[in-house]
Amino acid sequence: MLAPTPYFADRGCHVRIYEEARALKDRGHEVLIVTYHLGRDVGDIPVVRIPNFPWYRKLSAGPSWHKPYLDIFLLYKALAVAAKFKPDIIHAHLHEGAFLAALAHRSFKVPILFDCQGSLCGELLDHGFMKKDGLLHRFFTKLEAWITRSAAHVVTSSTPTAEILRRDFPEISSRLTPLTDAVDTDIFQPLPHDTTLRRTLGIPADKRLIVYLGAMTAYQGVDLLLDAALELSRTRADFHLLLMGYPEETYVDKARQQGLTELVTFTGKLDYAQAPHYLSLGDIAVSPKLSATEANGKLLNYLACGLPCVAFDNRINREILMDVGCYVREREAAAFAREIGHLLDHPEKRNVLAANSRDHAVNNHSWSARIATLEQVYATLVG
Repeated sequence: MLAPTPYFADRGCHVRIYEEARALKDRGHEVLIVTYHLGRDVGDIPVVRIPNFPWYRKLSAGPSWHKPYLDIFLLYKALAVAAKFKPDIIHAHLHEGAFLAALAHRSFKVPILFDCQGSLCGELLDHGFMKKDGLLHRFFTKLEAWITRSAAHVVTSSTPTAEILRRDFPEISSRLTPLTDAVDTDIFQPLPHDTTLRRTLGIPADKRLIVYLGAMTAYQGVDLLLDAALELSRTRADFHLLLMGYPEETYVDKARQQGLTELVTFTGKLDYAQAPHYLSLGDIAVSPKLSATEANGKLLNYLACGLPCVAFDNRINREILMDVGCYVREREAAAFAREIGHLLDHPEKRNVLAANSRDHAVNNHSWSARIATLEQVYATLVG
């Protein structure tokens, strides 16, 4: 697996990489991950890293002008490792990984699988890295098309993404397979309410807890979520907001400026293994993610922990949540606040959704079933 990212850094993209690798290993495959110098090893999946660049310490998602030279070192490291490991397949994550693998396809001498988690241009626009229809946008649009066409096979983290690729690149339809995000339901499950943890976090015992787990960025909707909390606070005081993720400093300041300090707790960077314990404190889980092109894996963790979920109404969220989700049509803080308030006012609905959410995760989103699809794709590539 080629992972051009600071793996493992406790965020959605890395969770998909790890859980795919773990599920493959459980089925008898030998997996080796080649990645950046940053991050940490998790589980028993072997990881090989590029040399250390001490001035580059970015763990959060998003583009960086440092990545081109990191990717050059990553490619050379991957080629060196492949010469010894002798892989049957290069499983390239993200557009960067597929780009590097395509450049060195003749050297690897094995099929390249592109694991696509959204639109490259969509991500760059969401992060404010470029302007729509500008010179950079036109360049990356052509690059994204070349990357997509170059892979021997493409798997996507959502069905809507697969449909977009089929529309834009009909010539790859026969080598395109949706491999929707899944969740390890043995790790993420409802756990006993940890009153000591809740007290340590300073969360009042008499408040309903709204939880968020993920990157602390504008495109994930964290600004909108704080605005929604402010909207709720004008009419009620029976809730508390637990925000788990990083980089949180900007939002700590924003919450202070909005007068929300007593209503919001920030954990900062949270270890993947600890996430189920923190999520299990919650009564309602939220994902105000604004991007309609990226996968939304946090919803799977919410479901597996038996939490009612509030999210914006788009095809990616509906594919995951189906009929157990609470959807917000308007991309506005007031509308998001209204849906949260409705759940706070109806405990019976929360209880039904909690039970149904866990069942939905186990029956529809576990890796045990999903990984068989990936094995079938592998079989066609090495057959």
